[in-house]
Amino acid sequence: MSSETAAATKTPDLASECGELAWRELLPHFARGAVVRVDPELDLITVAEAFRDDDSARVGAWMRDGAIARASDEDARRWARREPVFRAIVVAPWVLAQELATTH
Repeated sequence: MSSETAAATKTPDLASECGELAWRELLPHFARGAVVRVDPELDLITVAEAFRDDDSARVGAWMRDGAIARASDEDARRWARREPVFRAIVVAPWVLAQELATTH
């Protein structure tokens, strides 16, 4: 078995792990400090792969550019007002969340 095949059998297909969540469903994760906000310009699966693979160079670059960040209290206040829908994926211990749309 090649190392690529072995890696594929050990890790789930991240795209299949992705789903949509309303803000109220994301709130408990925010409360425990686990939500990472991902800029809509980034591919969420690519970001999840970087987190999963512990690719500190890519993650660090996105953080420096402001393309990803731990969700802030200001983010939470804005999301509570607007009630957006997110595309989200868990890469333990983080929940990566990308805002999609506003319900109101």
